[in-house]
Amino acid sequence: MNFEDLKKLYLEKKEKFGTETYKHISELLKEAKEIHKQDWLRYPTPNGDHEQSWRAFKGKNLEKLVQYIITDEVEELGLKVVNGNQLERTINLSKELSQVKRNLSIDYGEFGLHLPDVDIVIYNPRNFKVLAAISSKVTLRERIAQTGYWKLKLFQDEVTKHIKVYFITPDEDGTLTHKKPTKKGRAIVEIDLDGSYVLTEEKIEESSKVKLFEHFIDDLKRLLNNEK
Repeated sequence: MNFEDLKKLYLEKKEKFGTETYKHISELLKEAKEIHKQDWLRYPTPNGDHEQSWRAFKGKNLEKLVQYIITDEVEELGLKVVNGNQLERTINLSKELSQVKRNLSIDYGEFGLHLPDVDIVIYNPRNFKVLAAISSKVTLRERIAQTGYWKLKLFQDEVTKHIKVYFITPDEDGTLTHKKPTKKGRAIVEIDLDGSYVLTEEKIEESSKVKLFEHFIDDLKRLLNNEK
C-alpha cells in the first residue's frame, strides 16, 4: 500500500460525504490498516511487527493526506503549500523555495540557521512570506510539546514572529475533546499554539484555539485579509 491507495480511499469517501469527509479520516485509516496488513503479510518486515510498520506508514502518510486535502482551497486564495521535508533539501531547491526556507528558518546565532520541524508550510508566492506552519499527527502525544517549542522560537525573532503555528489531527486519543478537566496537550494548544483543527465526527468543546477542521480555511482567509 502507498499514498496513492490512501488518496483513492479518501476520494471514494469524498463522493459519499462531500465536505464532511474530514470527519471520517479515522475510519479511513482503519480501512487502510486492513489493506496495509494484507500487503504486509505478503512481504513482512524483518522484525515481524505489523503494528510498527503501520504506525510508520500512518504517520508519514497522514501529513501527505492533510496536505492533499487543503491544497486546492489554499491555492484558490493565491497561496501555495509545500511539504516541510521538501524544504530540508540542501540541493536542487528552486529559487522560490530557497527564499521560503530562508524566511522560515530560525537563527541560532553561532550555531546557524535551522528549519523548525513542521509538516506543511503555507506561503505567499508573490513575496515568499510564510503565513503558517502546520504539524499533522494522529494524536497530540506525537509532537505537540515540540510544536509549542517551535512556535516560541519563531515568535522570538522579528523576521518569523508573524508565522502562525497550527496542529491538524484526528486526535484519536481524545486529548482535545474537553476544555475541563484540561489534558496537557490541550493546554499546550490553548496557550502556546495559534490553533488546532480536529478531523473527527466526535463532539468536541470548541474554543478560539480548538476547532473542527471545517473552520481551517475560513481562519486562513481571515489571516490573509489581516496581512493586506
